[in-house]
Amino acid sequence: MTTSAADELARAFDADFARAATVRTADNEDLLAIRLGGDPYALVRSELAGLFADKAVTPLPGAAPGLLGISGFRGAVVPVYDLRRVIGGPAASAPLRWLVTAAAAPVALAFDGFDAFLRVPRDTIASHAGAAGHVRRAVRRDGQVRQILDIASIVEAIRARARREP
Repeated sequence: MTTSAADELARAFDADFARAATVRTADNEDLLAIRLGGDPYALVRSELAGLFADKAVTPLPGAAPGLLGISGFRGAVVPVYDLRRVIGGPAASAPLRWLVTAAAAPVALAFDGFDAFLRVPRDTIASHAGAAGHVRRAVRRDGQVRQILDIASIVEAIRARARREP
């Protein structure tokens, strides 16, 4: 290889590192793969403010159904709800280890299991027409369908329930 060819390759190599890195995220959706009971679900990462494990939750006397209590998150005390119960399922039979905080409202949702962080192509997410409750979309990953829970509708259901209760 001639010196000028080697110099040109070196310049091209250096130029690749000098350019700002670009990540194509517009074509992807970031999800948290979770479990409610034994059932697989997913949450959209952009709808969440944080993921926590083993946070202490202080029960409240006479709490509304699904309200587990309160807990502190980054300097704020927020209500913690059993996600399974909020979406219409049975209450958890064991303590819930995992919590997420909603990005749009001061509320935390507790669930049974955290499986993984998923980055999936948007075109693999399908509308889940006819789905009841808080599921609007679903994704198939590793041969398993995960219903994607809509955090905005869950938060609205919590607010509506709070307005109805004395």
